[in-house]
Amino acid sequence: MIRLFKHYVPYAVLFLGLLDILLLFGAAELGYVVRLHQLGSRVDPIGNRLPQLLIFAAALEVAMIAVGVYGADALQSLRRATARLLVAISLGVILLSAVYFLSPMLSFWRSNLLYAMGFAAAAMIGLRILLGKMLGSHVFKRRIVVLGAGMRAARLKALAAQPQSAFVVVGYVSMSEANRVIPEAIARDAIYNLADHVVLLNASEVVLALEERRNALPLKDLLRIKTTGVHVNEISSFLERETGRVDLQSVNPSWLIFSDGFSSGRMLSSIFKRLFDVAASLALLALLAPLVAVIAIAIKLESRGPAFYRQRRVGRYGTGFDCIKLRSMRQDAEVAGRAVWAEKDDPRITRIGRFIRKVRIDELPQCWSVLKGEMSFVGPRPERPQFVEDLEQQLPYYAERHMVKPGITGWAQINYPYGASIEDSRQKLEYDLYYAKNYSPFLDLLILLQTIRVVLWPEGAR
Repeated sequence: MIRLFKHYVPYAVLFLGLLDILLLFGAAELGYVVRLHQLGSRVDPIGNRLPQLLIFAAALEVAMIAVGVYGADALQSLRRATARLLVAISLGVILLSAVYFLSPMLSFWRSNLLYAMGFAAAAMIGLRILLGKMLGSHVFKRRIVVLGAGMRAARLKALAAQPQSAFVVVGYVSMSEANRVIPEAIARDAIYNLADHVVLLNASEVVLALEERRNALPLKDLLRIKTTGVHVNEISSFLERETGRVDLQSVNPSWLIFSDGFSSGRMLSSIFKRLFDVAASLALLALLAPLVAVIAIAIKLESRGPAFYRQRRVGRYGTGFDCIKLRSMRQDAEVAGRAVWAEKDDPRITRIGRFIRKVRIDELPQCWSVLKGEMSFVGPRPERPQFVEDLEQQLPYYAERHMVKPGITGWAQINYPYGASIEDSRQKLEYDLYYAKNYSPFLDLLILLQTIRVVLWPEGAR
């Protein structure tokens, strides 16, 4: 993987994305040339239309990122990739229409745009047919050696077996664990020179997966491996990079303290984030007020009770605030105000409520909380105080998620389906900690774009 703005991007995704940008640029130029030849017109030098070509490629690439064209499922399935590419091109044209309205000088003729869309769709689908399984093969996967043969090593083995994995384990070395569970692991005593062994396996990385590190670190081996040019990593950092979350099973307080991240020196980023929140919330409140009004009327017609409801949530630094949402459940959904987890096919949800939850319309009134500064557009979802009290007792580091402002959408929301249990909260906490640790405007932009995918293909909404 390559690290861009503190976020890791798989090599296969980066390679495919660069090829797509070139194909989009070429499709836009080909559409222009073909149409002018049909009209019998002279083709000007390409420099005269360079801004139009770049805008076309950029708009469609943004749309492709937004709908999940580079997601693991789309990389593994040509059918899903094709469906998402067609949706992305449609959304890209809508985005281009907005750009052309604001700046007519950047526009193509509609006939040129139609040709460019067709060429782009054919080229990118053809590219995925041509590459086939290569994107998920060992060509783009890093070769790693695991030091350890216990349960932690078994977790890496299971992770490597997943189709979307970006690495392959080429060897396990048993470091005298009492609970050895990797039968193919080679005992350290059977290897004369561990550094030479790693080099012979053509490994690019060694991952330390010992069950007990106290007085057990093979410092001499690790130093020799490091000086051969092979990267040495420990399991917590490795899992953070590969899964996009902070693994609570392997992490310890010292790792959180001494690893990079949780930087407070990001004043410009914070100012930019707040300016975006204010501008975007004002725009959405103004533009979507008619939609919210229509939904509110539909809620009132379907069931008794107010269309909006306030619910106490825990915000940044543990301070409480009132979160406003469109009501999606019956008025008597919670007896005596007792907080209750939502369930799959929850009978308390109304028909209108089920729809607005799937497309996330019930969240729109929270733009008011964003405007007031109680929330941000991107951040961990704020929880009920009753749930927070229980979760802080049962999950380590849960309080740390409150060090950043809560959000309407977040890293957990786009990566993990809706869940309402302690285990679901644990999984989401790992994503929330990753966001808090690796925050950057780039990650915020990626989350906002990927939220479109969640709305188009809602999974697990309750």
